[in-house]
Amino acid sequence: MSKKPYRTLDARPNSESLVKPGELVDVIEVTPLTLNDRRIYNQLLENAWDAIDKPVSHVIQKSMLRGSHNSNDRVGESIERLMSAIVKVEVVWDGEPAVERVQLLGGNVETVRSDGLIEYEIPARLRKIISNSTVFARLQREIMFALSSKYALTLYEIVQKRGNLRWRSSENFSVDDLRGILGVPKGKLTNWSNLKLRAIEPAIAEVNALSDYMVAIDPIKTGRRVTHVEMRWWKKDGEGQGAAERALKFSSVGRKAKAQEQEENVQVPVAPSIKPRPAWLEKRGDALKTETYETARLRHPGYDIYYIEGQWRDWSAGMEPPKDPDRAFLAYIRKFAEANPI
Repeated sequence: MSKKPYRTLDARPNSESLVKPGELVDVIEVTPLTLNDRRIYNQLLENAWDAIDKPVSHVIQKSMLRGSHNSNDRVGESIERLMSAIVKVEVVWDGEPAVERVQLLGGNVETVRSDGLIEYEIPARLRKIISNSTVFARLQREIMFALSSKYALTLYEIVQKRGNLRWRSSENFSVDDLRGILGVPKGKLTNWSNLKLRAIEPAIAEVNALSDYMVAIDPIKTGRRVTHVEMRWWKKDGEGQGAAERALKFSSVGRKAKAQEQEENVQVPVAPSIKPRPAWLEKRGDALKTETYETARLRHPGYDIYYIEGQWRDWSAGMEPPKDPDRAFLAYIRKFAEANPI
């Protein structure tokens, strides 16, 4: 009896990562999207995940989509671009390879209140593609928000989709397909040297600095012209993964300097020191790592992290102590911020 293939819908998001169907990673963008659009779309997919293949509406708080921006204008603009975006997805139709053109987002309703909700739908054709998917990328939320360009985020998704394939560690793409998958607008970066300098090399630098994988893209020439590329990827060793975790703690300016690997002596700015931990918390338990508090402050600006630590200590009192208190606290503060938007 043949074993049923593992379905993408069987994979579950968690406090640190989300799941994206592989068919929505290697898409050719007919309508180019921005970095913010891609992040928001990933969040919409995650929010709908439990019923993403069902003909139902999904609801999400606008505050979860706007990130560190106080205005909802960017959210509305992204929603409208996602509604009008058409992507080409490689699928199998009646046993034959085919290209399906689908909209990324269906109809939606946005309440006027700044702290309100968005109700949205996943188009029927897209639901079918997701339901039949057996390959996916697991995206670390922290990395998704740390990457500073849509080219870097797209490359990260491409590598995450392929990283666990034991039988493959490289793949060839035509330059035109790579441009389409990266979402390079028509008429932009038309020659190889510009594409490499402006999109590919900066994206590789960021992914190599911040993710668990290393990636390299080498040109392949047909005659004197670069027509294809070979993409190679490999898992970092423990030291490399530790360096990536430290890089994620840098400020955005520091991350950019780290990713570009500037040769000059750049002083990478570290997050400013936070105020001392209050004495009343000492009775609740040992202090967490300094970088944990700094990470919490950077991810959730405006929140009193020590007050939330106190809430977390009260909530977890009497429970079995977590194996990793720092990670447990970061998961708790994320849920707290989602439930109590500023």
